[in-house]
Amino acid sequence: MNGFALYWRYMRINFLAQLQYKGWIFDFILALFFVATDPLDAALLLGRFGGVGGMSASQILLVYAMAVCAFGLAEIFGRGFDYFPFLVRGGEFDRIMLRPRSTAMQAAALRFHLSRFSRVLGMGAFAVFMLRAQDIAIGAREILLFIGALAGGTLVYTGIFIIAATVSFFTIQPLDVIYIFTNGSYQVAKVPPRLLPDWLRRAFTYIAPMFAFCYYPAASICGWGEADWPGYMALPAGAAFLVVSLAIWQFGVRHYKGTGS
Repeated sequence: MNGFALYWRYMRINFLAQLQYKGWIFDFILALFFVATDPLDAALLLGRFGGVGGMSASQILLVYAMAVCAFGLAEIFGRGFDYFPFLVRGGEFDRIMLRPRSTAMQAAALRFHLSRFSRVLGMGAFAVFMLRAQDIAIGAREILLFIGALAGGTLVYTGIFIIAATVSFFTIQPLDVIYIFTNGSYQVAKVPPRLLPDWLRRAFTYIAPMFAFCYYPAASICGWGEADWPGYMALPAGAAFLVVSLAIWQFGVRHYKGTGS
């Protein structure tokens, strides 16, 4: 059995295990409620002032919804990296290293939560609603750009999860500051890039390419006056970021000393 087949088997087992809990539907509905109310603060504020930084409320919320939807997809497929620091601290990573399969794949498939679908469904629907509010014609090009943006964003966030997990090789236990770059990072999508300092805008475009998969694809789809080509770079940028993050992961694995060292 190859690595991908094993990964999907792990995910299937986790999925069926979640369904054994009869109250999973209530967890899902509660999570969906939080997802639905999350953008209300931005919506109310932007609705009061009619936009900010030359962008309307619907434009900013579209970018934000795309970022959160991509984050939700990454959570579904790579949630196990959140729990990885506890494996290092408890010595369970030693067992993973003994198996003849990718350590990153095994770590990614450690956990799965049905409630994470609520973020994808809720923000995916919200993104589509905000896209329709732009009053543009939606064709094959726009749909492909949208799908490519979500796919690229999923790869970027998966890479961020991997890098965050790699830190635990050296700190033994999780650092709360890491959550600034994971769960808190998509909040930057609420801010128009032109309002950010140059160094911060470049950081979220070239280092942690947030804008590459949310702002620029949205600008290309809706015609906001930006250059068109950056909108097509979401998937390549996400793939490149994931490759770099896996290289960092391998560096951490090589420096792992184990509980008996």
